[in-house]
Amino acid sequence: MIKKIVIKKLIILMCISFTLVLLYFMPDNKELSYKTKIIYTSSEVKLHDIFLLDSNNRIALTNIAIENEKIIDIAREIIEILIKDGKYESKIPSGFRSILPSETKINNLILEDDILKIDLSSKLFEDINKEYEDKIIESLIYSLTSIKEINKIIIFIDGKILTKLPISGKILPSILDRDYGINKIYDLVTTKDITNLTIYYIDEYNDNYYYVPVTKFFNDKREKIEIIIEELASSKLYTSDLMSFLDKETKLLSNFNNNEILTLEFNDAIFNDMTEKTILEEVTYSISLSVFDAYDVKEVVFTNNNEEICKKGVEN
Repeated sequence: MIKKIVIKKLIILMCISFTLVLLYFMPDNKELSYKTKIIYTSSEVKLHDIFLLDSNNRIALTNIAIENEKIIDIAREIIEILIKDGKYESKIPSGFRSILPSETKINNLILEDDILKIDLSSKLFEDINKEYEDKIIESLIYSLTSIKEINKIIIFIDGKILTKLPISGKILPSILDRDYGINKIYDLVTTKDITNLTIYYIDEYNDNYYYVPVTKFFNDKREKIEIIIEELASSKLYTSDLMSFLDKETKLLSNFNNNEILTLEFNDAIFNDMTEKTILEEVTYSISLSVFDAYDVKEVVFTNNNEEICKKGVEN
């Protein structure tokens, strides 16, 4: 019995030894090794138009990456960016600052059709100067309506619709949209036939250009695109530190609106380089941004001698 056990153990040892010898002399084959395959994925972050205070205390256009994807979550994140010293303070570009008081809280957000109902705490207007009261409303309207699904907002303060600014006493429409204006200027000779038009000028901070919307209220029955081009080509701007790079000799020869595309025909003065026939990017953006606020179009096409030079879409 003992002999059988010894023989069995010897057989097992011989098998193990033979296996080890085979493994030792076996050629190195990398295909026999197993490696964990790691796939790195990066989620796309979309830039949104957010309107912040610049160094001149005007509400200016900035582009900030938004991490959320659902409409309500995007709106919440935008409002939180607008709150001073908030969780997204690190996203604020240099030279700009948030405008909502740091103690502002979001009570609730409800989206009905294209109207966003915003319920904020009463801290919204606490410890602010009168000049910032209206800017808070402008910043909220323009920042939130930059979300394509939102065209209007209603502001509630602790459950009650905001119908009057608490400091100035200014009466507010219950439903707010971009007709409310931003960085407003009034140039009126009569209270009849009032037109409002928002034009995007250029300002500069640390050698970087950015866009400042200015809403002008005036008496002018001309087509809005004609006024936009005339204003941007004018050497007389409303404030000396705002710029436009559109040559004063630029003329709009014709315009055609078809299927949400506005085609603009210009004379040669539109070009910054006649040989290459190129238009400054700052010019195309100033015009396009102004058009998108004034017209329900998705694309602006720039032409000369009936040839397309370039085009700008709502999201580019």
